[in-house]
Amino acid sequence: MKIAQSETQLRTQGQRTYDITDQVRDALNQSGLVRGQVTVFCKHTSCSLVLMENADPSARRDLEDYLRRLVPEDDPNFTHTYEGPDDMPSHIKMALTRSSENIPFSNGALALGTWQGLFLWEHRDQPHTRSIAITIIGE
Repeated sequence: MKIAQSETQLRTQGQRTYDITDQVRDALNQSGLVRGQVTVFCKHTSCSLVLMENADPSARRDLEDYLRRLVPEDDPNFTHTYEGPDDMPSHIKMALTRSSENIPFSNGALALGTWQGLFLWEHRDQPHTRSIAITIIGE
């Protein structure tokens, strides 16, 4: 077994999902490995990762809208608001979703389903630079 690691950065422009599937594919291609598993890890507490429909953007918008309704920014019970009204809601949204995803690969290609893509889900209103660690284990 061999291990390849890399890190990629993504500049977000506010709350929404950002497709990072190609960055993960690029890291896999650069590794030269053909069979194994990719772990993608988001190094932040106010954004997350999600495997989601990649063909119709309305599926992602519906998910984003649902989570906004589930965790509103105007909850008067939040005390952790040092960075604004989206501060605590962004942490809760991250905790309800995922910080990492594992994706198998074979023949040098991610084994994603036909309509699956990997997305960084930004939960903050303001632009941020996000770091994503990619670890590839295989042969």
